[in-house]
Amino acid sequence: MITATCELSGERMRPQRVPSAPSLRKIYQKLFRVLGPQGWWPAKSSFEMMLGAILTQATNWHNVEQAIQRLAHTGALQPREVLAIPARRLEQLVRPAGYFRQKAKRVKAFTQWYVDRYAGRARRMFRTPWRKLREELLALHGIGPETADSMLLYAGQQPVFVIDAYTTRIFRRHRLIRGKATYDTIQRWVMQELPADTQLYNEYHALLVAVGKQFCHRRHPDCNHCPLGKLPRTLEVNIDGSG
Repeated sequence: MITATCELSGERMRPQRVPSAPSLRKIYQKLFRVLGPQGWWPAKSSFEMMLGAILTQATNWHNVEQAIQRLAHTGALQPREVLAIPARRLEQLVRPAGYFRQKAKRVKAFTQWYVDRYAGRARRMFRTPWRKLREELLALHGIGPETADSMLLYAGQQPVFVIDAYTTRIFRRHRLIRGKATYDTIQRWVMQELPADTQLYNEYHALLVAVGKQFCHRRHPDCNHCPLGKLPRTLEVNIDGSG
């Protein structure tokens, strides 16, 4: 039997059985019961959602909202309108999201591909089998696994589980993953343990983000109020860059 000792705030507990992989479902059920549906991803169109996935890299959603609002006020939430905006103007519009020069280039590159490859139409884009489409997205400048998978799940309704810093931190603190597990390794494990259900993946990821933002902070986690606080846990995690 694998055991773990709680090491938070100097608290000592008797070794307990570490949750096994099937506990992923129990974790989801508990989070959903306590936190309820999250209504994520907040966007009015698939294209807006995909722009948001690019802009949210290395920043928080509040900053992304400001950038999206700026784009909306200029009528730049349609693919061809984005391509028509001069580079420097686009940089200023997305400035609240941080790394504005890099993100403006990424937005332009993605949008140009979206128009050239799929005529700027989400339905056409997501008719491509998701594994092939994922490869196409990962080949684009500035699109990594988390961004690509967010687009596939939230804009395309594809059964792809998104792994982000919050997910990794929560799973590691609760001893569901160990060591330096890679993105692909964690994703493959989760998708093996859970049914291929788009709505489940959507809600589960959103709930983990909510836990990460509200309770499972990087340096000062609030385990006493966290819905998962009674599970065996530890602070032995690799420091990541969010929350």
